Amino acid sequence: MTEHPTSYERPQPGVDPADPRGALLRTSTPAPPPGAAALPSQARGGDGQPGTAAPCAQGRGPDGGTGPEHSQPTAAEAMGAPPARAKPSEGEHRPRPAPEGIPVQPGAAVPAGQERRTGQGPAPGQPTPMRRDGDRLRFVGAATRRIARGLDLDEIVMGLCRATVPTFSDAILVYLRDPLPVGDERPTGPLVLRLRRTDRIPVDRDAEAGFAPLPRPAAQPEPWELAELSSVAAELCEVRGGAALAEVLRGVRPVFADAPAARAALPELLGAGGDLVVPSGQRAILAPLRGRRRVIGAAVFLRRPERVAFEADDLLVAAQLATHSALGIDKAVLYDREAYIADELQRTMLPETLPRPTGVRLASRYLPAAETARVGGDWYDAIPLPGSRVALVVGDVMGHSMTSAAIMGQLRTTAQTLAGLDLPPQEVLHHLDEQAQRLGTDRMATCLYAVYDPVAHRITIANAGHPPPVLLHLGGRAEVLRVPPGAPIGVGGVDFEAVELDAPAGATLLLYTDGLVESRLRDVWTGIEQLREKLAATAQLTGPDHPPPLEALCDEVLDMLGPGDRDDDIALLAARFDGIAPSDVAYWFLAPEDAAPGKARRLARRALARWGLEDLTDSVELLVSEVVTNAVRYASRPVTLRLLRTDVLRCEVGDDVPQLPRLRQARATDEGGRGLYLVNRLARRWGATRLSTGKVVWFELNRT
Repeated sequence: MTEHPTSYERPQPGVDPADPRGALLRTSTPAPPPGAAALPSQARGGDGQPGTAAPCAQGRGPDGGTGPEHSQPTAAEAMGAPPARAKPSEGEHRPRPAPEGIPVQPGAAVPAGQERRTGQGPAPGQPTPMRRDGDRLRFVGAATRRIARGLDLDEIVMGLCRATVPTFSDAILVYLRDPLPVGDERPTGPLVLRLRRTDRIPVDRDAEAGFAPLPRPAAQPEPWELAELSSVAAELCEVRGGAALAEVLRGVRPVFADAPAARAALPELLGAGGDLVVPSGQRAILAPLRGRRRVIGAAVFLRRPERVAFEADDLLVAAQLATHSALGIDKAVLYDREAYIADELQRTMLPETLPRPTGVRLASRYLPAAETARVGGDWYDAIPLPGSRVALVVGDVMGHSMTSAAIMGQLRTTAQTLAGLDLPPQEVLHHLDEQAQRLGTDRMATCLYAVYDPVAHRITIANAGHPPPVLLHLGGRAEVLRVPPGAPIGVGGVDFEAVELDAPAGATLLLYTDGLVESRLRDVWTGIEQLREKLAATAQLTGPDHPPPLEALCDEVLDMLGPGDRDDDIALLAARFDGIAPSDVAYWFLAPEDAAPGKARRLARRALARWGLEDLTDSVELLVSEVVTNAVRYASRPVTLRLLRTDVLRCEVGDDVPQLPRLRQARATDEGGRGLYLVNRLARRWGATRLSTGKVVWFELNRT
């Protein structure tokens, strides 16, 4: 089906196509074809007064005569073409009919003083005839299609305004409920209408375009020439129960402004400036906007005094426009709610902020596949582990839908739980595979799990069908790490293999999903090679001794995406390895005996003196003594004590007992139970983490 544009969108002969008042501009009347015989106009009986509905049995013409019942004009006549001629004889060429479209608006100037249907000039002071039913149907079809194009609220309201001005009316005011109800929810507050948008034909448009203004009776002033509609009409209107406006909105049907109900309702809707907006006579229509379940607003259609007033059939046109607009607004509100839910779901599934573990800096990016698919199955995560280590995770669930996001959330939560148990990377992937199989047989995902140790400057990586990471060295060399690919999560019955690699200080590890390197225009390995070259080229800009900033590096990586490369959502996690220097680490083994706390105090005192942190000696000795005493009491193997000097002072005590200590309030008669209370009061932060071989209790103190 071909959509017919509105009259002001289609350039008319001899008129500047840029002028939006195409339906109101003066155009020359095309000459009839040679030999065409003009048929007499179909006369309609009646008084010919504007705004009066014609009887069904009879039509009305400009001359007041009567004609055959149900007479209809041709499409060419409705467009202002000359009347049809007699049937051509054999061999005579048949002229091509004029294309269908929305005719010029009633009240527009008729060239050469002729009436566009009969070719005869109207009597002095008599308005031009109304449009016919076929014209209205074509206009309603084009207008509703234009309104239906919009997806969001502003597009639909703008579509209503652009479709009606100037083709159907000279100005429009659209009021919508504030706030708009969504779906089945019941509004709790009073019914308040807010002026959402106004549109009108500027008075000086004709003068700017070089056309003479339409004639206006001197006794009738222009109602909205005094100011903009948005400044004259009230912005807010509270609909009071039982008032005239409430009755009109409850009736749903459009009404003329001179109707008794509308005369009382319009001042209530438009406020004190309503008299300046509404012209006299049937030149204004108040149309309630009713959605699927309730009234959500109102629209006011206005015509200038020099234009022919609205007819009764125009109420049906206004009703169609109001119905389609209201249903479209309901659709847009529901779509906005779905988009909001999708955004919130994706935001809660991904980390809100990245942690700041010791010895590593992190940056991340996430891009959805498209605006209409904001939820996907890609995720990333950074999880602090005992011993100042950090787990780096990136994964990709098949698809980018609500289901994919839900599965991604479950897998991410499972990965966080497994990381808290300090399991090796291959064991984490094995348990993720089992979890995916429990979720369903078709729940497939890829995942890469890496653990970075800043003290040992090593990284352990296990892969489950995910693209390999890229390591950017300090000198500018980009290397695709050789990691066993493994099978995707959800396949079942496969083993995962972990590899341990060097992680030198100053290097940057880039974890990503396949949406960054694979698209319809390139395969995954071509994309990986382009990514490696992009990283190397970016590193050359900062020199061999300075790695590129992480945030700028992530932006540069995303710049490699072309117009056809956004087929899937993208998750990106970059980790800069700073490490911890050996001179900032002190590590000891303590036998599980009564003398261990005293030895721990002496070792800690010497380390603090070597680092120039004597101000922390008293606090560290007290806290170390309490934690080591608790570990020695239950341990059967040597206890470990480690001090780390970074931006804070961190102390870690490990033993082979899996039970985690709990903070409790000791009674006055208890001999113990106050150690963790002291740690909680004096330390900046503290915690306990269960390991596969026991547990680690740690605390941190500010260095200054």
